Amino acid sequence: MPSPPAVGFEHRLADAIARRIREPRYNLWFRDHTRFVPVGDGVVVGVPNLYFHDWLQKTFGADVRAAAAAVLGGKAAVRFAIDADLFQAAKAEPEPRNVEVTAPPADEAPAPKRKGAAKPPAAPEKSSWRKTKPARRWRSLADFVVGQCNRVAHASARSVVEEPGAAANPLVLYGPTGTGKTHLLEGTYAGLRKRHPDLRVVYVSAEDFMNRFVAAMHQGKQGSFRRQFRECHALLVDDLSFLAGKKATQVEFLHTFDALVSDGCQVVVSCDCHPRLAEDLMPELADRLLGGAVWGVLPPDPETRLDLLKAKAAGPGPAIPTDVLQFLANHLRGNVRELEGAVHSLRHYARVTGQPVTRELAREALGELLRHAVRVVRVADVEAAVVSALKLPAGALRSKSKAWAVSHARMLAIYLARKHTSATYGEISAHFGNKTHSTAVAAEKKVRGWLATNEAVRAGDRAWRARDLLDKVEREMQR
Repeated sequence: MPSPPAVGFEHRLADAIARRIREPRYNLWFRDHTRFVPVGDGVVVGVPNLYFHDWLQKTFGADVRAAAAAVLGGKAAVRFAIDADLFQAAKAEPEPRNVEVTAPPADEAPAPKRKGAAKPPAAPEKSSWRKTKPARRWRSLADFVVGQCNRVAHASARSVVEEPGAAANPLVLYGPTGTGKTHLLEGTYAGLRKRHPDLRVVYVSAEDFMNRFVAAMHQGKQGSFRRQFRECHALLVDDLSFLAGKKATQVEFLHTFDALVSDGCQVVVSCDCHPRLAEDLMPELADRLLGGAVWGVLPPDPETRLDLLKAKAAGPGPAIPTDVLQFLANHLRGNVRELEGAVHSLRHYARVTGQPVTRELAREALGELLRHAVRVVRVADVEAAVVSALKLPAGALRSKSKAWAVSHARMLAIYLARKHTSATYGEISAHFGNKTHSTAVAAEKKVRGWLATNEAVRAGDRAWRARDLLDKVEREMQR
């Protein structure tokens, strides 16, 4: 195969890579940090240092090879190599000043400073839309739909806006995806910026925090990184659960947390479960989070679902009658995003078919969504959730073992089977290998006693508070 023409090759390859990994990630890791040189039947990717060499090859190697093959019209050899010009440019890069971090989304995290970097190929024409992309619109607490499932979390967020550092500190918001945690975090950020314009408020996703930390470590700029996050009046971190298992980043966040709280600065974080149940977070970090206010943001109840649907339906588009919204609130069990998607889908269907919105049209437009909303829970599903949550061997609950690690887990499974399925005592007992239904009756009564006093229960490989154990298993059932 002849060598490709140099003119336009870098542009076409950059465009192909950006389409595969998305523009924000390309801008973060490739633009101004790489150079594409066609060599024979392949391409050499020039990088500034060994860190970029190893990271890009490991993370994006397959995407770069596929993009090169598409541009060259056949299988292409791709090699990563340190480029002398890029190396010198990165070495000469000045130490950045204390920069305000105003929380771009994680997938639009800004790349390390590129002031002295070698000039890359000009951006593809397609990416010119970024020059006119509007600034991020922050959601407000005033737009948040408050219900029984999130009332306390919303009130705590408002108290942080009114008195940062003096109210709940840290404030931890936890719950499953799509329940409004990010909305509350964004609303708190926007409220702080508006009410206290003289304060430096930093909003960042946990992924962005980690990316910045890793880049600072490899570039020897930990001092600049720490000034960004420790010299502020309030730090808001979204999706802290992303740091699970990433010990070095957790240690850095722990020290950042301690520095801010000791100075009376506000910290607000969101995560997908109660800190006490976050097994992959360092005990020291989980302990710090428990030192403030920890509030759950639960999936919407029927009344809140109706309020959410009314709020989403208030926007432009075909009107949705109240009886249709009530029908959707009664039949949909999903999170906020699913409810919002139902409204958008219904309006779009009404628009393209030219029909008014009615219950019959809603059944026609949202048939699949409504069918999937009616989820039948079986005893086997409960058993699988308990086994997964407690890391027990498959079939352990149907064994004859009387060890507390298994027997207490079996009792909990029986209780949950009665709560979430239509199975009788006899059917549940038979599933778990018992001959009479009296075993299931006794197990359910025992678990009710645990929950009434929230006593310590040994199940799996550790002891739990009864309500924490129930919460963990029920969250596993929702997956």
